[in-house]
This record gives sequence, structure tokens and C-alpha cells, in this order.
Amino acid sequence: MLAAFTPTRLTTFRETLRVMLTRRSVRLYSILTALLACSAAPALAQFQPRTLDDPATGEKFHIEGAASIWAPAADMTIRSEQLGIQGDLIDLKQDLGLTDQKFNVLELMLKGGHHKLRLQRLPVVYEQEAIMKRTVRYNGQNYSIGLPVQSKLAWTQTHLSYEYDFLVKNRGFGGVVLNTTLTEIDERLASPIITEFAHVKAPVPRIGGIARVYVVPNISITTEITGLNIPPDLDLGVSGKYIDVDVYGTVNFTNNIGAKVGYRKINVNLVVDNDEGNFEMKGLYFGLVARY
Repeated sequence: MLAAFTPTRLTTFRETLRVMLTRRSVRLYSILTALLACSAAPALAQFQPRTLDDPATGEKFHIEGAASIWAPAADMTIRSEQLGIQGDLIDLKQDLGLTDQKFNVLELMLKGGHHKLRLQRLPVVYEQEAIMKRTVRYNGQNYSIGLPVQSKLAWTQTHLSYEYDFLVKNRGFGGVVLNTTLTEIDERLASPIITEFAHVKAPVPRIGGIARVYVVPNISITTEITGLNIPPDLDLGVSGKYIDVDVYGTVNFTNNIGAKVGYRKINVNLVVDNDEGNFEMKGLYFGLVARY
């Protein structure tokens, strides 16, 4: 049989084997190509790159609500006159034993294009009791040294703001803010023999700016500063200054839910008639944000 394999027949056998292997390789290549195409199709369907005009996460909404807990350090003094008797400047911490507290801040925003309407309510209440370390005059009455005094300060701020964002980009915006704050302050000092009240209510307009930048598509840093100075020579019955600085970062888990942490400082010096209040509050706050 070995003799039957002539050189011609051996060459024919080699050619036949080469053709069979080539056809098998082509078939195997075709099968692998089809499998790769089938597996790549779902991946391409899942991959949806952001378009150039797609805003960052958290900027697509019409209504936004936020609730925060603010823990500011307070530095406050008050003065109240009665019947032409000038009152003393009373330090609420040193004289009345005020301690720092935590407060809830509620916010609501309506957005339409570059325009935003915002409402914020910040109720502040301090209640304390102390033994007077010095004699002070408040609302025409003397509170003598050694006298136990209960005091309360209720300072409610309702902020109504209009914001116009003149610069809007996919990774941030800049705008102007017009704000009116209805400031209402109730003061009360009570001892076993004297109880006095004082009430101050005044709208305080402010103007300022706001800027936001996204460091990554779902994390932003925002700075807002508003303020106003009312000089006493305008003879409006109200004078003073109001400065509000708010810097915060927001993490947006989705377009609808986020969390924020910030630092806020409010500095108010207000004189209404002959009553005076100097209030400074500054500290960190933490909150949640919901959008629709």
C-alpha cells in the first residue's frame, strides 16, 4: 500500500487536506463573528452618552423642596427703651445664659426656565434662665444683680426671593437674587417682680448674587450672598444692615433626590425707633432635597 502513494497522489492528498482546513477556519471565524455581534448589540443599546446640551444631575425640575437642620453659634445683644429711658445693651449669653441650639429650615422653590421663586422659613427660639450678674435696664425697668430672670427670644425670618439666572451652562449657573425678609422679633424678660416685653417687626429687602458649579456631573458647590445697608440718615424709622452668606455642597443621587451640607452666616444689626438688636448666627447645616 505504501507503494500506491505516488508523489502525484501525495500532492493531491495534501491539497485536499488544506482545502478542508481552510473551509473549517472560515466557518469557525463566521461563528465567532456572529457571537461577538450578538453580544455587542445589547452593550451598545445600554450605552447612551450624554449630549452636549444635557444639564447636570439635579437641574431638571419644576418644584424643589428642602429641609435642613442648622446648628449655629449665636452672638446676640438687645436694647430696649421705654418712656424715654434708655436701656442697657444686654448680652444674651453673658447676661441671660443663652445656649446654642439647633433649628429646622424649610425651603420651597418654583423654577421656570431662568426664573426661580423661593420661599424659606427660619424660626429661631431661645429660652433660658439665669441669675443676673449685673444690674441692667430693659424696657424702662431695672433687673438687679442676683435676681433670677427667665428670658425668651423668638426671631422668625421668612425669606421670599426672586432669582434670575442670567448665565446657565450644563455644569453650573450664575444669577442675581432679590430678597425680602420679614423679620419678626419677640423679646421677653421675666423676674419674680418684673415682666417686660418688646416686639419688633420689619421687612428687610436685600440684593445679591448666586453661583453654582458642578465639580462632577452630580456634585455641585453653590455660593449665595445677599445683603443691604440702611443708613440711619434716611429717616425711615428703621436702620441697620443684614448680610446673609450661604455656601453649600449638594450630592444628587438622582434628578429627584439629593443631600446637602453647608455653612451659613447671618449678621443683622437692626434699629427700630429706639429699640436695637444685634444678631449673628453662623454654623454648619445638613439637609435633604426633593424635586419634581
